[in-house]
Amino acid sequence: MYNGLMNDVHTCVELGIPERVPVFALSEEFDVKWYGKYTYEETCQDGDKMAETWIAAIEHFDYDWAWLQIDDCFEFEPLGVGTKGEGNILRATKDYLPVTRETLRNLKIPDPSKDGRMPEKLKAIRKIREHFGDTICVVGAVAAPFSSVGLLYGLTESMTLMFSDPGLLRDTMDFFVELQKVWGKAQFEAGAHAVWLGDCNAMSNLISAGQYKEFAFEPCKKVVDEYNRVGGLTFLHNSEESVPHIEFSTELGVSAINVGPGIDIGKAKEVVKGKSCLMGNLEPIQIFMNSSAEVVSKETERIMKSARSGGGYIFNTGEMNPRDVPVANMEAMIGTAKKYAV
Repeated sequence: MYNGLMNDVHTCVELGIPERVPVFALSEEFDVKWYGKYTYEETCQDGDKMAETWIAAIEHFDYDWAWLQIDDCFEFEPLGVGTKGEGNILRATKDYLPVTRETLRNLKIPDPSKDGRMPEKLKAIRKIREHFGDTICVVGAVAAPFSSVGLLYGLTESMTLMFSDPGLLRDTMDFFVELQKVWGKAQFEAGAHAVWLGDCNAMSNLISAGQYKEFAFEPCKKVVDEYNRVGGLTFLHNSEESVPHIEFSTELGVSAINVGPGIDIGKAKEVVKGKSCLMGNLEPIQIFMNSSAEVVSKETERIMKSARSGGGYIFNTGEMNPRDVPVANMEAMIGTAKKYAV
């Protein structure tokens, strides 16, 4: 935590060289387990518990952000999608809605100030921002429109729509463009500096670059354009490793692209050079969870040395850190990243 953090974030977004490279980590599951006071299911329903947990984790591990992604269900529970979570297992969508025009006609944009669990997330954002001010980057989250369709209808059904009924796919994405504009702005108004825009259903493991451009790109860009209009930052995450997909992402106008662990960070830096700020991409399982602190430190050093040159880079992990990452490994990663941040 330091007073120049948001200046450094904006410098990176503008492709400049910061005083210090900001150091992030996709650490929510880990943080809740480390804190140990509440289960994840208890935490995800209570803004006070969210704020308490992440304030403690940020102060202990010295993260430069608060990542309030929490889970993928916030926007979809008020629409009637079933979800399930228990203990320390994150909530996930289930019992999806029928893939019909009637379903789409009956959808209404929920009010983030009163519907579902979103008021609790907004409470947490406000409390964390009040506690830290601009000494950390407070980050909310929404799903991008293409991924939102999968969380509404189910993954298989949403993918099939590209072939069986592309009109329904596009019209449903149009609904989510408007929903995510409203829900993103609510998080900015609560005090978030940025929104984490998740679009992993649009990654190269699921759709081709051509399909990404044809279906996922334009609805996502409309959401990003609105966030840019209101002055908020947007961090895109597709867990992407495909060069063509990343190249298309640089055209969205996002503040930064967090790439997945499946691409060399130096190669990713070349792909986005002069076009977008890069975030990423320490591998979370084989390296972060299953290796020693020494291995984690060496890999963190390699990534920082490869990507920080020339600016326009923020350190992060490439995907969610498992809850069972050893505390020593988290301390090694953050400590090493901070060492090479200047």
